[in-house]
Amino acid sequence: KFKVKNTPAREGRNPSTGATIQIAASNKLTFSAAKAVKDKLNG
Repeated sequence: KFKVKNTPAREGRNPSTGATIQIAASNKLTFSAAKAVKDKLNG
């Protein structure tokens, strides 16, 4: 099952310079396997 998850705007850090940057809000795709599939994988 695929779902769209909203991620809010947040502060991040540039690893090269250490400067603080703004990361814009965006949508993220997440996947959740069905319970039957999880049960098959885990025995």
